[in-house]
Amino acid sequence: MEPDYWWTDSQGKRRPGYKKKGGAAIAAVALGAAVAGGAGLTTGGGTAGGTATSAHGKPAGKDAARKGQRDQAWTRLGLRQLKQVARAELTCGAHSYGQVRQFFRKHPCRKLDRLLLAIGDAHGNTVVVSIAWVRMPSAGTAADLKELADTDGTGNVEPLAAGALGLAGVEFTGQYYGSRRSGSLVVIAEAAPGGGHPDPATMDDAAEVAAEFPPP
Repeated sequence: MEPDYWWTDSQGKRRPGYKKKGGAAIAAVALGAAVAGGAGLTTGGGTAGGTATSAHGKPAGKDAARKGQRDQAWTRLGLRQLKQVARAELTCGAHSYGQVRQFFRKHPCRKLDRLLLAIGDAHGNTVVVSIAWVRMPSAGTAADLKELADTDGTGNVEPLAAGALGLAGVEFTGQYYGSRRSGSLVVIAEAAPGGGHPDPATMDDAAEVAAEFPPP
């Protein structure tokens, strides 16, 4: 897929960026190229466009996600969770990039929880989902953070390394993206292919559903 624009990260590397829904965009975070086997993760052989979607769909998935019912949320999308890794941090600057990192230097967060998980469909396709829950000092700084993170080419919170899931690498481009704010909490979610040929619509739904999960 051709990028919509190119940007340079804090280490001077040139990165591709893709436009998000509604005209906004987020810069890409490149994490590698190949997929390795691990704990129930598929490494290929899936059917292109073959992700099964439950009749309940995304609205029911979001409703389950808001209640913290993760398994039910994925089931509504015709998916099941395969593996996950989580980490909690007290600082955000070291775990972000671009203008978002600069923002955290001026407005430190109070807590950062990150989750990386793999979900799969009945056809052997795998989707990797990154979720970041950022607790800011106030609703005002949270609103400013969300606006910045949702804006074209400004950077974002870094996902956890996909190697922790037994994957050699996953590329988050921001094409499949969801975010929300609740008071001083900002939730940022992204989805990316992890193996096989997951359906783009399902990856888009997965990111939006993931953004509804409450913090751990």
